[in-house]
Amino acid sequence: MTLICIIIMETTAKPTIVYAESTPNPNTMKFVANRMIVEADKIAEYLNVNETKQAPMAEKLFEFGFIKSIFFSGNFITITKTNDFEWGQITNNLRGWIKDYLSTDMPVIVQYPEPRKQSSETNEPVAFADGTPEQAIHAILEEYIKPAVEQDGGAITFQSFENGVVTVALQGACSGCPSSKITLKNGIETMLKRMVPGVTEVVAQDL
Repeated sequence: MTLICIIIMETTAKPTIVYAESTPNPNTMKFVANRMIVEADKIAEYLNVNETKQAPMAEKLFEFGFIKSIFFSGNFITITKTNDFEWGQITNNLRGWIKDYLSTDMPVIVQYPEPRKQSSETNEPVAFADGTPEQAIHAILEEYIKPAVEQDGGAITFQSFENGVVTVALQGACSGCPSSKITLKNGIETMLKRMVPGVTEVVAQDL
């Protein structure tokens, strides 16, 4: 008699953990999860509920009433509030709501929004030629600046380089942040002036 043993391995999903981090922008809080929330190479920003038709989670978040904008990137959500409430009054409720939503099977984003601004009129990704200032600027932003900006709950994208002026777009916590101008001038501008010949100024483009 042959005894056949069947072992059924039960696996349990890793519980979702969400914690809140302050950002340099006093009206913005970064909510970080222990897993990816959106695709690794995608970002999405919503400035009002009318933009959230393909973003169920953002649409629900705007129902709180005190939310001014929502930014998704990687494993975090950056939320900018209105001046009606202090973070101490709302952070725990938001953190709990985000945790509960991410613990369900409901989608975060069905279709990602188109970028608000493009570096070219064709809406196609720009491939910078080797050895050009644009390639150097883009590489420096990606390697040195972008990780620090993401750490603060924001995003930075290269827009153009004309007549010595580098134009970038700031999103998430960096948009409207009182300290972003200081960072832009004392940090990013100083670095690009030192590393890329011909750069004279760095400015932020309003989205």
